[in-house]
Amino acid sequence: MEGNIIRIDVEKLMLTVNGKVNLAFNTQFNTGDLVALFGPSGAGKTTLLRILAGLVNPDRGVIKMGNTIWFDSDKKINIAPQSRNISLMFQDYALFPNMTVEGNIEYAQPEKDNTAVEELLSVFGLSEFRKRKPNALSGGQRQRVALARAIARKPQLLLLDEPLSALDIDMRVQLQNEILKAHQLSGATTIMVSHDLNEVFRLATQVICIEYGSVNRKGKPEEVFSDNNISGKVQITGQIVRISKQDTVNIVTVITGNNKIIKVIAFDNDIENLNIGDTVLVFSKAFNPIITRLKPG
Repeated sequence: MEGNIIRIDVEKLMLTVNGKVNLAFNTQFNTGDLVALFGPSGAGKTTLLRILAGLVNPDRGVIKMGNTIWFDSDKKINIAPQSRNISLMFQDYALFPNMTVEGNIEYAQPEKDNTAVEELLSVFGLSEFRKRKPNALSGGQRQRVALARAIARKPQLLLLDEPLSALDIDMRVQLQNEILKAHQLSGATTIMVSHDLNEVFRLATQVICIEYGSVNRKGKPEEVFSDNNISGKVQITGQIVRISKQDTVNIVTVITGNNKIIKVIAFDNDIENLNIGDTVLVFSKAFNPIITRLKPG
């Protein structure tokens, strides 16, 4: 049904560090999906979020949310940002520094609802921090406040611009649960920019890969990243010093020959034959870190 479809067909000439790049994004997906935008820096992922939020105007195109047109260059339709029912969570969270945790959440509400605030404080484990200001919180706590504030607006579209990029790898894995919780609680369609393949596999129902402004692959994560014919790049040899379980994934810590420490996210089937002390090869394949054991000798 058309009312359950989000259609985005836009073009925007971008000025990047690599020169001019034309963002040409044409796709559609179902309302209620959690969509990951995946690809290298400068591909146009954040620009697309800003276009959806109404903060940047495309050069041409159509944005249609179900039966409602947000933008149509031919029909001269351009709904103002404040009239689009969206929440945009920036990388730095953009919390109000002079407001408490409770105040930040309340501010986002379209109508004051103390019960809803109490529920969000409880769900995100923030009740004991409700009177603290952002500078008195950890990075993970600030992320939870930002998510709670985003949901408090009751958005139709929840936009997340690399929400976990400022956190270390262990904290990112833990807080992926919060992203999923926010998506389920809000009932909104969620579009998330991510460079982390684990996040994409674990959270997204659909993934859209963007490179140099164009969509080169899209679909379910397991379908999009099943191509085994992509050549490997950035090969590093090292020794496994730790394998730790983090919820549904494993963190494999490797020390390289020049004493650099790297951490790789791996699923259970990836580490079936790996043990501490093994010499391994870590290489990237389609943005995905892959770890494989080297035979002795």
